[in-house]
Amino acid sequence: MEWQPDEQGLQQVLQLLKDSQSPNTATQRAVQQKLEQLNQFPDFNNYLIFVLTRLKTEDEPTRSLSGLILKNNVKAHYQNFPPAVADFIKQECLNNIGDPSPLIRATIGILITTITSKGELQTWPELLPQLCNLLNSEDYNTCEGSFGALQKICEDSSELLESDALNRPLNIMIPKFLQFFKHCSPKIRSHAIACVNQFIIGRAQALMDNIDTFIESLFALATDEDSEVRKNVCRALVMLLEVRIDRLIPHMHSIIQYMLQRTQDPDENVSLEACEFWLTLAEQPICKEVLSGHLVQLIPILVNGMKYSEIDIILLKGDVEEDEAVPDSEQDIKPRFHKSRTVTLQHEGGEGEEGEDIDEDDDDDDDTLSDWNLRKCSAAALDVLANVFRDELLPHLLPLLKGLLFSPDWVTKESGILVLGAIAEGCMQGMVPYLPELLPHLIACLCDKKALVRSIACWTLSRYAHWVVSQPPDSHLKPLMTELLKRILDGNKRVQEAACSAFATLEEEACTELVPYLSFILDTLVFAFGKYQHKNLLILYDAIGTLADSVGHHLNQPEYIQKLMPPLIAKWNELKDEDKDLFPLLECLSSVATALQSGFLPYCEPVYQRCVTLVQKTLAQAMMYNQHPDQYEAPDKDFMIVALDLLSGLAEGLGGSVDQLVARSNIMTLLFQCMQDPMPEVRQSSFALLGDLTKACFPHVKPCIAEFMPILGLNLNPEFISVCNNATWAIGEIAMQMGADMQPYVGLVLNNLVEIINRPNTPKTLLENTGTTALTQTRMLNPPPHRQNHYLGSMIVLNPVVMALHYDRQAGLRVSTGGVSHAAAVYQTLVHIVEEHQGQ
Repeated sequence: MEWQPDEQGLQQVLQLLKDSQSPNTATQRAVQQKLEQLNQFPDFNNYLIFVLTRLKTEDEPTRSLSGLILKNNVKAHYQNFPPAVADFIKQECLNNIGDPSPLIRATIGILITTITSKGELQTWPELLPQLCNLLNSEDYNTCEGSFGALQKICEDSSELLESDALNRPLNIMIPKFLQFFKHCSPKIRSHAIACVNQFIIGRAQALMDNIDTFIESLFALATDEDSEVRKNVCRALVMLLEVRIDRLIPHMHSIIQYMLQRTQDPDENVSLEACEFWLTLAEQPICKEVLSGHLVQLIPILVNGMKYSEIDIILLKGDVEEDEAVPDSEQDIKPRFHKSRTVTLQHEGGEGEEGEDIDEDDDDDDDTLSDWNLRKCSAAALDVLANVFRDELLPHLLPLLKGLLFSPDWVTKESGILVLGAIAEGCMQGMVPYLPELLPHLIACLCDKKALVRSIACWTLSRYAHWVVSQPPDSHLKPLMTELLKRILDGNKRVQEAACSAFATLEEEACTELVPYLSFILDTLVFAFGKYQHKNLLILYDAIGTLADSVGHHLNQPEYIQKLMPPLIAKWNELKDEDKDLFPLLECLSSVATALQSGFLPYCEPVYQRCVTLVQKTLAQAMMYNQHPDQYEAPDKDFMIVALDLLSGLAEGLGGSVDQLVARSNIMTLLFQCMQDPMPEVRQSSFALLGDLTKACFPHVKPCIAEFMPILGLNLNPEFISVCNNATWAIGEIAMQMGADMQPYVGLVLNNLVEIINRPNTPKTLLENTGTTALTQTRMLNPPPHRQNHYLGSMIVLNPVVMALHYDRQAGLRVSTGGVSHAAAVYQTLVHIVEEHQGQ
């Protein structure tokens, strides 16, 4: 017999659903407790589905809420549902997918998708055939509800739908979806395209077999009156450009003309989707060839798209000039992730491999309006196209720029400044003749009465910092620095943030050029400590850390130390061990400690001890969590990573003076544990610290070598490039200290080092570290004559790397002292080995 609810139980459930919509927190808490109690009874879920699908006299919000509570139960407890309950829920979903209410249809669709996400696609074989059959229903609601559910399934399970595990249902589904591109309802047409779109990027075979029909059907819908349909057509064409450009090339002229129209679509969702086309096209080798003739139309469209819309200005509080006293709300502050220290030959730290060091500040200064919008997309498109066309873009841009930059309308002027920033990288060469005139105008814009103009001027000027630094200091650097420092103390928080970020970029470019102005710079940055709210304080730490990295030991003057350290230490003492604001402060102190060297000695003991405590606490939490995951939370290992990196900074900055601190702590025991942590970033920072301690106080490292070397050998795995890089570097530092005593350990690492060198596409940083270390190991090994050729054969691939290093040195390129000595050592060692074995 079919399940039927008990009337009293049903009334109880309905009352609970009504109470859960109450704004009263005490009522909400009582509802939560009651829900937890009712979840002990399996047929409670039958009541929930019954309310959703059968109680059509109830109001829609209550029915939908019932479905959403059921969805949460499915997510958390589905494996405990008795088969009869699961079957009843599934059957009810399929029988009511065509409910007259769009809200209820959507809720049932979400419920179906949640069930399938629990691995139920395989055990619910009738689901897909039934949903596909229901598409043929003459009842619109049934067709639309089924399509809504199918779209969610396609989004969540695209790979599974193409697999043999389900007998490749996509072979039937794709042709079926394509039939509905011509449906009389725009909602159905939109669902049909959205379903097929899920399979473009994955190049699903069923779609590739029907690709020409798909493209023809898209072209037929190009001028559809429904904006959602147009949006999905644009999205499809953008993805096809990425994966099947061969099929679009014959139609490229028409597609470009179409996208020029759609980028100006009155519906911003459509124009944004179309604008993505230019970003994607810029990455294709054919971009220049197919787009050259259209730049005259495209550039004004992109420039126009870079203006703030009215809604942007409202969201950004564009009319609020002074808000520095308004406390930040927590949602304004983006989560921040620490990037572990990576050691290069120069040991500058922080430079990742494979594009990890992309400048996150290279955005158009709207990061609090984090939603991707037409302005941001247009600016990004202009940026990438400037990198493709270089100075060929300028004849189309310069006539527009003058009108924009000197416009009396602040929104227009602001967009002109953004344009100038967007083209900075790609068109730099062509812009150079105009910069002596433009820079003073941009610097003047730093004093504009509109905060949004001042903030974008900060960002754009940072994009030209490299050119500014290449000129005589008094011509542009000094005025720019003076005005940026004023903006760091602006009354508007957005301007403070933009100025701080821009100043950090200027610091990186100017380096020691800033030394004459250090006192003035530090006065400003320290004054900002008392002025900034929470979010900008975190950016201020970065500006101070970057200053320390840029001027190095020049910061080690009593006058500068007395200005800088008290506010940093005050913040350090204020923050609790579990406060995530410690991350940027620890990173900042790491740079400051490295720069101040002996100047940091008065502050080092409490900083060192706290870092050791943070590592110890995190390891203890991790151990408790591993033993009792149900009782303890997993620790946030970023605390440990940042602490290890600051210890590295102390070891590098203080050198031998760190000896006493190490002697009085258990850091070597903790380091042994960290080096074996399952998280790659923890190991990466551990090996950086090991290398720095080896250089600073080797007597404390030496007794641990026998335990450490096997772990280092295991981490010579180029799958984790930064971990492997730091392990290699640490082995090299140990080998230099150990000399002939290294011989027993060479066998643990040499074969792995040689294997890394011989791999294709090994990143340059890793290759350099590996080359240096491997050569050192080969010398230590002193192989018997019958093995020497084997090692020489393996090592010979080093030649190009070593020669490149040597030529870098000869050319006098900017390589810090450490880099030169390493490069020279590698070169000399190779020459020596070759000379020694010439006769064999």
